[in-house]
Parts: sequence; structure tokens; C-alpha cells
Amino acid sequence: LSTVFVPMAFFSGSAGSIYRQFSITIVSAMTFSVLVAIILSPTLCVALLRREDVENKKDKGFFGWFNRVFNKGRDTYGKVSTGIAHRVKRSLLVYGLLVVGMGAIFTQLPGAFLPDEDQGNIMVLVNAPVGATAGRTLESVKKVEDFFLEQKSEAVKDIFTIVGFSFAGAAQNSGMGFVHLVDWEKRDESQSAFSIIGQAFGALSQIQDASVFPILPPPIRELGNATGFDFQLVDRAGNGHEALMNARNQFLGMAAQNPKLVGVRPNGLSDVPEFKVNIDNEKASALGLSLSDINNTLSIAWGSAYVNDFIDRGRIKRVYMQADAPYRMDPEDLDKWFVRNNEGDMVAFSAFSTVEWNYGSPKLERFNGISSVNIQGSPAEGISTGEAMAEAERLVGQLPPGFGLEWSGMSYEEQAAGSQAPMLYALSIIVVFLCLAALYESWVVPFAVLLVVPLGIFGSVVAAYIFGLPNDVYLQVAFLTTVGLASKNAILIVEFAKELYDNGTPIFEAVITAAEQRFRPILMTSMAFILGVTPLAIATGAGSESQNAIGIAVMGGMFAATFLAIFFVPMFYVMVVKWFGAKRHSREEDSKES
Repeated sequence: LSTVFVPMAFFSGSAGSIYRQFSITIVSAMTFSVLVAIILSPTLCVALLRREDVENKKDKGFFGWFNRVFNKGRDTYGKVSTGIAHRVKRSLLVYGLLVVGMGAIFTQLPGAFLPDEDQGNIMVLVNAPVGATAGRTLESVKKVEDFFLEQKSEAVKDIFTIVGFSFAGAAQNSGMGFVHLVDWEKRDESQSAFSIIGQAFGALSQIQDASVFPILPPPIRELGNATGFDFQLVDRAGNGHEALMNARNQFLGMAAQNPKLVGVRPNGLSDVPEFKVNIDNEKASALGLSLSDINNTLSIAWGSAYVNDFIDRGRIKRVYMQADAPYRMDPEDLDKWFVRNNEGDMVAFSAFSTVEWNYGSPKLERFNGISSVNIQGSPAEGISTGEAMAEAERLVGQLPPGFGLEWSGMSYEEQAAGSQAPMLYALSIIVVFLCLAALYESWVVPFAVLLVVPLGIFGSVVAAYIFGLPNDVYLQVAFLTTVGLASKNAILIVEFAKELYDNGTPIFEAVITAAEQRFRPILMTSMAFILGVTPLAIATGAGSESQNAIGIAVMGGMFAATFLAIFFVPMFYVMVVKWFGAKRHSREEDSKES
């Protein structure tokens, strides 16, 4: 089990950090467990086990009934395993169908990075129309406060709101709120964060003077501002700011009509009115003016310029030069200003410039040096982030040529984690194979163990599909856990079968005897593990989504590895010995070699 998790510790990125935590925790626990088993188990056996107690209770009471039922189950298991081992080709056909079914179901699992969590908090973004005053924005923010504090008073503890700032930037038409919910124990399912957000979308959409988006905070801090998807719409062809805004608006229009996407919004400040001064370079040069002189005059008159310091009553104060207020209040005041040319004459601004009003971005947005706009959104109910991301890619593909999509935030991490998953599975299986090859001193026998792994994964995939779990980081951890546990069950049988076979026992007798002898330890340890993860599978409250993902998938995998895979292990061992010629390796040969 430890060898499965060791490769996880060496992966990079945010997903690698999550893998590393699981890896270190489980490997440390397994190492400590081995030490306890080696050091304390013999002592505990001497102290607790009594031969007379076993004889007295063997055929009496509950223990006697349990042993009789268990022995019948063991005998039935031996007969079924014998039949499967003698029918290798038919058994392989059934095995192949199960593996194909596993692959088909796995492809139906929606992709995701991390499950959305009810963290007891909700964020609300408020965007008033461009040019709206802070007072006008405040009115919309108060309506948001009234909704949560009055209509959701049973679930909401308090709310903190801000006007003039949001994740998109600082602007007087922006605002946001942080809603703190009451403890999970005091809320039922209808008062979960997910339910409240769904109700808030419908109620707050009635606010006419602002766009309001209630959202969940991200599962992990610093991996974005909210749950859902996050990408940059980039202008790869250099079509210009106006074309980029048109493409953004076109995407938002398509997303608003798409049933798989909700709350799609631009995460940036909208274009605002700008007063643009156009300088005619040829006229300015003919009049003896340089661009630096024109710029200095504009910046000093309409902005300011630091001159020097002076001492006033023992304190140092700064001196700034700036135009007098009455001469810089209106756009028309620009015509009242002059610039001195290289001959010392004063030239009016109207002689070499024109002015106009237009719209422009209040800040320059770039992604990898390319003009871009940030767009965020959430998947609709029942839709995973992976499906929402695929839908967003499809919609971006319908935009005019030259525009593309680059994932950012948690969406970027989800893409990276998805590409790492196959490598993680492959590396873990390779490490397990090498350890088994060293254990059995054979390159063939380990396949009898590894062929069981897909059957365990089959159970995990079916459980995930039934309960609607997405293929996220936690489910991948559950898959790896299932790989280790399924291999453990097979090792118990193959180890004993190989020992009997090496000592001269016929192959069928050796493998069936080993399977019957290890039936009880396999079943008991597997049931103990299933009961151990049951609290994760049925967990509720804070963090329950991640616990459910691991618990349900591991339970499904262990059920399949215990009640399905153990019937195929004897057949796999017979197959690799007969078909691939695994040689006997007896103790007499070891003594001769030594």
C-alpha cells in the first residue's frame, strides 16, 4: 500500500500538494503499523490468545454459528474458484467485459478539480451600470443585505458589504458582500450554501439597477476568487480593444442562453467614458513643438508636478505646480492653454490638437503579454466544472477568428491535474510491479496480482457513477487506495500459492489451497477497512464533499476487490504459470545457491 502512494509525493502543482499530504500521511501510518505489527503483535498473541478458550467456544453460541457459516462460505468459494481456474478462456472473456465496462463508465464520469464545499460563507458580487455613483451602487447593495438578513434570517448569521471595490477592481459602480451562515448543525439541507445561492440567484436577479452574482468561495484559498470556471479571453490576432469587447459580449450572450452555464460574468471593470486628446504630430512639428513639451504641459496643468520643499513653522512641506481649478474643470478648458515652442512663442492647443469622447478600459489587461479579458462562471446544477469548461471552449470556438481561450485560476489547475492523472496511475503501478518482482523473484508472477487491480477500480468507478461523483483529485486518491488494497488481497493468495507450488504441490491444488487458507484473513481485513471508511462515506457538514468522494469510491473498490476479484486471483496465477512459464523456485535450490 505504501508503494502506491510514494510516487504521489513527487508531483508538482497544487494537485501535487494535495497528493503529497495524502502520501506522507498514509505512508507514515503504514510504516508505524508495520513496526507495531512486528514488535507488539507476537506479545499480544501470547497475552490474549488461549487454546482452551478456542476449544470451548468453537461450536457454541454466536462464535460457533459464525464459524460454521464462514466455513461453508469458504468451501463454496473454493469450489467456485476451482471452476473459474479450470475455465481460463471463459473467465478471461468475463474479465475483459468487466474491464471494458469499467472503461466505458469511467469515460462517463464528469471531470472536476475539487468538489464545491459548503464552507459556511457566501460571497456576493454587485455590478451597477457604468458611470453609476457610489450612492446608486449602495442602494443595490442594501437590497442584497435586506434579502439575506430578512428572507434568509434563519440561515444567515451576519453580512459584511463593501461599496467601491470588488474582485474585478476598484470602481464606484462595484460592490460586494460576504455572507456568514450559521453553524452547519443548525441548518438543514434546504439551508445549505448551495440551496441559498440557488434561491438568491432568482431573487436578486429582480434588482433592476445592478447585476448581482452570489457565488461560493473556492475550496482552497488563493486558487481563484470563486468556484466554477475561470479563463482569459485573449486577442491572439491583435484585433483591437473594441473587437475584443464585442467578442466578450458575444460570448456572454451565448453563455446566458446555455443551460449548462450560470452566473457567467466578466471579472473586470467595464469600459468607461474617456476624453481623448489627438495630437497632430505634423502640425505640432511645423509649429516648433515637441511631444515632450506638449505632454509636460498637459501633465502639469491637469495633473500636478513636484517642484521642491520649503520650511513652514519648523515643518517641511512640498510644493506642487498645477493649473488653477477654474481652468481645468471642463473639457473645453483645454482650449485656454498654450504651449511654448522652440522660438519662445505661445501656441494654442487648438492649433495642433482635436478632442473627442469615447469608451475605453480603465486598466490594461494582459495575459502572457496579449490583450485579454477575464471571464468567470459556474456550472448549472448537476453539471461538473469539467463539463462547463468543455462547453465554454465550444462557445469560444464560435467567436470570430483570432480570439482564443487560456485557462487561469482553478481551471488551469484542473487542466494540469487531469494531464497528471494517467502518469500518476502508471507510475504507481510500475512501482508496485517492481516491488512484487523483487518479492517473488520473478518478472511473471507479479502479473497475477496486477491483473486484479482493474476489478477493484471497477467497483470504485461504479460507486462513483451511481452516487454522481466527479472525477476530481479526491476520487483519484481513492482509485490509488483501491489499487493498493486490491493488490494486498491478491498478494495474500499468490504468496501462499507460490510457496506451495515451489514445494512441489500441483498448480491447481496449490492455488485453491492457498485461496481457502487466506479467505478468512482477506475477508476480515477487507470488512474492517470498509467499516473504517464508512464514516467518510456518510459524513455531513463542513468538508463532507471531499470525505464522501474518498469514502464512497474506496468502499465500492473494496467490495469489488473482496467479493469479485478474489474469485479471479487463482485463475490469474494458473494462467501466468502455465502460459508464461513461471519456474519453480524451491528452498532446496536456495540452499544450494547459498
